[in-house]
Amino acid sequence: MPDRLPPLNALRAFEAAARHRSFKRAAEELFVTPAAVSQQVKALEEYLGVELFRRLTRAIELTPAAEAMLPKLREGFDCFAAGLAQARREEGRGRIAVEAPPNFVARWLMPRLRSFTASYPQYDLRIIGTLRAIDNPQDDAPPDPGRADAEARVAVRYGKGDYPGAVVDLLFHPSYVPVCSPKLLGRGPALRKPSDLRFHTLIHDDSSPGDEERPGWEEWLAIAGARGVDASRGPRFSNASLVHEAAIDGVGVALALRPLVDSDIEEGRLVVPIERPVPTNFAYYLVTPEALIAHPASSTFRRWLVAQAEGQSRRRTR
Repeated sequence: MPDRLPPLNALRAFEAAARHRSFKRAAEELFVTPAAVSQQVKALEEYLGVELFRRLTRAIELTPAAEAMLPKLREGFDCFAAGLAQARREEGRGRIAVEAPPNFVARWLMPRLRSFTASYPQYDLRIIGTLRAIDNPQDDAPPDPGRADAEARVAVRYGKGDYPGAVVDLLFHPSYVPVCSPKLLGRGPALRKPSDLRFHTLIHDDSSPGDEERPGWEEWLAIAGARGVDASRGPRFSNASLVHEAAIDGVGVALALRPLVDSDIEEGRLVVPIERPVPTNFAYYLVTPEALIAHPASSTFRRWLVAQAEGQSRRRTR
């Protein structure tokens, strides 16, 4: 017998006829005529060189060869169907590699990821927290593109929005505000105006020294018109998340980007003691390569992320 498989239609005709013990009922299932089923079965018998059915007056019987072949053939069809179903599931799945500044990931994206995974379980996210997602004129290196096998790669950039070859969506313009633990206000000196900061510990963020757009305490105090405050004192941290944790733990007062700290404020972990926001020329943008704008995974993530940003903006303006 040749190594190649017989025609699939012949195998389907045999399996249906054997299961129903009827060419007529097999024909109804396959939407062909009984004569077509009989012809396919005959072709299979010639291919195998064995008789598969005994044709009786009003019925058909399986031969021992057919009885032996039928279970294996059914098993093969089941495996074939399972393989097709798996292919459909995999077609609906997708991986999304998202590159973003670490502080954005920790303070803004992370609290919202449960919403995405619950709404779109078919997509797997790989989050890449990197300072390369922050515009820096001194660093011309391109952002990490992610693994080669990731199906979609997008980036949240903190910068001026000039990203050639990509579709750019503005998420929000942040501003810097002083934040601290409500416990600090309860136990320490008053903190109602900028000059009151001279009685409190200032927490410094050294996580991105090349970021000229980020005001330090010296710049913020000058803009706020504070006098008599030593802007150089206080602990320094090389990681923005550590700065936030220090503020939450009551170490002192930190400068933080709003709305990155909105969830901490809403849940009572942080407060803004002095409403004196200092804007920055940078903003957060979702950057999607033009080649991926129609990709199911990247387009789904894009719609979801933009909607999340718009929803937060509406809540803040109420």
